[in-house]
Amino acid sequence: MIISGIQKFTLLDFPGKIACIIFTGGCNYRCGFCHNPEFVLPEELAKISKNFIPEEVVFNFLKERQGMLQGVVITGGEPTIMPDLEAFIMKVRALGFAVKLDSNGNRPEVLRSLIEKKLVDYIAMDFKTSLPEYQKLVGKWADREKLQESIDMLKDGNVDYEFRSTLIREIHTPEILQAMSETLEGANRLYLQTFRNGITLHPDFKNYHPFSSDEMEDIAKLFRTTISEVFVRGE
Repeated sequence: MIISGIQKFTLLDFPGKIACIIFTGGCNYRCGFCHNPEFVLPEELAKISKNFIPEEVVFNFLKERQGMLQGVVITGGEPTIMPDLEAFIMKVRALGFAVKLDSNGNRPEVLRSLIEKKLVDYIAMDFKTSLPEYQKLVGKWADREKLQESIDMLKDGNVDYEFRSTLIREIHTPEILQAMSETLEGANRLYLQTFRNGITLHPDFKNYHPFSSDEMEDIAKLFRTTISEVFVRGE
């Protein structure tokens, strides 16, 4: 595992649990609005490679937190591109921690294996735009069929889950939002997240804008026509 960072404590990122966050390095998407470019771009990863955290250090940290933390959030980058992700999660679970995995959903075969083996307690999948617009927004590696497979897999309900969408005024037109709502029809839970234009992977996105709080609430109403629980996360 390429472990690029640890956040030692969070009450926000793993619903119902006191957790820490482990960041993995590298991603198969190139989202212009990504606010963690240092964990995505190879040239940026190379700059911080000397600071990658050995697994031994991570597990020593977790052993010291047994009885204090309840869960571990594994995020990225994109964790599912790590070939030893499953082995890593097994070690985390052996220490008694629940596991939440953040993913872009482009590798459903990895998600399916983790779910079938009951190695994850919660999955948060980013749903970035309507499926026909995906490659335009995140790059050529986005696979529409695989994304649909991941969405359908989560909606089957064999693991607790949420979808997450970061909304950008210049990207998410009414037509795109309507299409997204239809794709997620029947899902349990969606978080709509406010775009932050401070640090972005592509400089053009620094000039893009978030929706206002009132607009986000109006968009939430649209998604509530097809999804059981829809929440708005602010900055």
